[in-house]
Amino acid sequence: MNFEIIKKLAESRNLSDNELKALISTDAFDKKLFNEADKKRREIYGDEVYIRGLIEFTNYCKNNCFYCGIRCSNKNAERYRLNKEQILECCEEGYRLGFRTFVLQGGEDPFYSDSVICEIISKIRSRFPDCAITLSIGEKPKESYKAFFDAGANRYLLRHETASAEHYKRLHPDSMSIENRKQCLFNLKEIGYQVGSGFMVGSPYQTVDNLIADLRFLQELEPDMIGIGPFITHGDTPFSSFKNGSVELTLRMISILRLMFPYALIPSTTALGTIHPEGRELGLKAGANVVMPNLSPVGVRKLYSLYENKICTGEEAAQCRGCLERRVASAGYRIVTAVGSAKKEI
Repeated sequence: MNFEIIKKLAESRNLSDNELKALISTDAFDKKLFNEADKKRREIYGDEVYIRGLIEFTNYCKNNCFYCGIRCSNKNAERYRLNKEQILECCEEGYRLGFRTFVLQGGEDPFYSDSVICEIISKIRSRFPDCAITLSIGEKPKESYKAFFDAGANRYLLRHETASAEHYKRLHPDSMSIENRKQCLFNLKEIGYQVGSGFMVGSPYQTVDNLIADLRFLQELEPDMIGIGPFITHGDTPFSSFKNGSVELTLRMISILRLMFPYALIPSTTALGTIHPEGRELGLKAGANVVMPNLSPVGVRKLYSLYENKICTGEEAAQCRGCLERRVASAGYRIVTAVGSAKKEI
């Protein structure tokens, strides 16, 4: 096996489409690829793994994405919303446990107007001035993003899910478009956010060419954070009969991303841990350097069901933090409590 292709990727941070296709389409390169990706992340980040405190504050969503368990037409979903005080309590608990980044994630819920979101951000910013505030609340007008930024939010996660317009249409209703999704991401960058994007691996109808298009879009966007995870089915969606994405392909894509974007923050996701008992550890070994324990109240965790059989829904925040710390250590890394921005090339 000629491993020059991996050396070329590590040195040039790029490959031709045909070379990427060769790398993505087989497991023959995996061991060498994972080793090279881990070597690269250790060069830049050492053995540090950053933690992000995830607060899933609403599972209402106006969208009807075909893969998502909280899609608006799912009448079996038990809906909930956290109020401002509950969100702040999650932050208080997280801060006590050492978290210095809070990720407010939810469906696109019109109940939370711009003024409400800004008030929540302002409260968190004033109470925890040394923390980063990340939002993951979907597509908004540019002026909304600017208002959130001015209120104190400094990071925004918005996965593009797939960069192919044709594939995007097979995953989303006609009311949504990849053009608007991409424009939102560039608006966020222009405002000054640290921006995260990413895609699903193994989603219905996905091809290797789609994955290459995702990589090309990320080269154009140059995000600070890249979050990918395997597609996992949900029984209350039109895709309930499709099989889950593979852990092997997800790990392969994490390693490719680490070599293409060596300075990016790349999470080892809960979805990875859901489809493999050691999925998050394997993700770290493949080049990821972020984990996101759940700070949401235990009573609502099962209800934030984007996909089925999600892990860690019954753990208190302290248990979740402790469990992940042990898992990270067992993989040969260590959790650090710094805010942890993406490192920039000098």
